[in-house]
Amino acid sequence: MTVGEKIKRIRIFRGMTQKELGLAVGLTENRIAQYETNYRTPKKELLNQISEALHVSSLNFYVEVSGSAEDIMQTFFWMDELNPNTVNLFQMTENPELSTEVEYKNSDAWTTPAPVGIFLNYNLVNQFLAEWFTRKTELKNGQITKQEYFEWKLNFP
Repeated sequence: MTVGEKIKRIRIFRGMTQKELGLAVGLTENRIAQYETNYRTPKKELLNQISEALHVSSLNFYVEVSGSAEDIMQTFFWMDELNPNTVNLFQMTENPELSTEVEYKNSDAWTTPAPVGIFLNYNLVNQFLAEWFTRKTELKNGQITKQEYFEWKLNFP
């Protein structure tokens, strides 16, 4: 998802018009429309202002270090926004045999070939994934709404 698409999605989620966002950051409605359609790309300083106006983390628009834990999570979060249930999280349990086999139930929800699991030896990402798993579980169980779930992602970490 492009920066412009993210700005638009978050602006709409916040119930703001392009004009209102423009006024909040000192721009015209037309300039906001140009950013949202990717005709223009806002610079980092402006993205910080837009983040403040939208009350979200600037990580939604840029990260300082490519491949950082925050970058990885933002990629997953926006994949999840575009196509819910694309990323399926599940709790793993320790196995003293060091087996890497994980079973799954074959259904129409799975693609062919069989899905491949991934384990990251990156403690911070694993902590973030555990927190995300908790939030996705809360959403699935009706403990939080889709809006609360999106809000959590927008202000992560």
